[in-house]
Amino acid sequence: MSKLRSGYTTGTHATATLMACLYEYCQGSVLEHLEVVLPQQQRAVIEVQREGDLSFSTIKGDNDDIDVTKGCKIVCELLEFAPKDLKEQEPSVLEVAQTKIFIYAGEGVGVVTKKGLKIAPPHPAINPTPVEMMQTNAKAILNDTKGVLHAVFSVVNGEQIAKETANAKVGVLGGISILGTRGIVKPVSSSAYIDSIHTEIDVAVAYSQEQIIFTLGNTAHDYAKEHYEATSIVEIGNFVYEALKHLQKHQIKKVVFITSIAKMCKVAQGFKNTHNKYGTIDFALVKDWLFLELGYKLEDEEFSTLKGVLETIPDRYRKEFVKLLGYKAAKQLQKWCDTMALDVAQVETITLPQKIKEKVQW
Repeated sequence: MSKLRSGYTTGTHATATLMACLYEYCQGSVLEHLEVVLPQQQRAVIEVQREGDLSFSTIKGDNDDIDVTKGCKIVCELLEFAPKDLKEQEPSVLEVAQTKIFIYAGEGVGVVTKKGLKIAPPHPAINPTPVEMMQTNAKAILNDTKGVLHAVFSVVNGEQIAKETANAKVGVLGGISILGTRGIVKPVSSSAYIDSIHTEIDVAVAYSQEQIIFTLGNTAHDYAKEHYEATSIVEIGNFVYEALKHLQKHQIKKVVFITSIAKMCKVAQGFKNTHNKYGTIDFALVKDWLFLELGYKLEDEEFSTLKGVLETIPDRYRKEFVKLLGYKAAKQLQKWCDTMALDVAQVETITLPQKIKEKVQW
């Protein structure tokens, strides 16, 4: 099995362009390669190109993931004065030593317009981890610098690229989001990755037939490593049904499924693959579940994220709502197990970040 190519996130590339601008501003150095410190202290070397005074670009590299931002050009321009003629927004702020850097969404980078995302409106759609990466990496450059700077991030054709994402649906308008939780893109959307999942399942079951832990996402995987034997954990990307289906070759007593509330909801609604290209959450159904099973009527407000729903419903319903999603997901997993005649006796779901467990046994 050939090894899948990883890559670096838009957040890592954006950080590199900001670093290049800061090196020129503080030291007069024009660099072509920047070493970026990633969230888990790994390092990435990113190639950049000077576009003009205090302006650098980079090309997001290729990898074996289906990723619409592959090959996109990310640009950062550093200014001493606040930029004009940008889309309406409130900049994010980096505070590094005695310097403040205001971060703006330029052409092709989105602005958040709806509640429920990791960023509050109306800030640039640059997620918290990339902002933290920028702050961490800027510390080594801005030792004695004092004052206020302004960084404008742009993506060439970013507004067009964003049409291939769910950004507009969730209220990110005007371009793509600058994303990343670890700085590295792990390929999760190819047949080769499915093969790797199958191999990991075979190895895990060879160690023990008691239980197997399926995780979706970095946070779920980190949680699993803290609570379960590493040999039993398999990161399955978005391939829920494919992973279960491979258990037809094995006998396993218990399947533990760990993921975020949003992906748990998708499984509860019958999504066999939780990638956005296969569809988004049916919020009309979510409202029905809240009313019919918990007795809470959500008003006619439109939602684009589960986080938005959680922020809207009263405190006393939140835990029950998360438990309900976990239970419904467990029932759906049980249904698939039955359909495939799997030799599984129990399914357990763990919904993060609440860490709420639900079990279905038969």
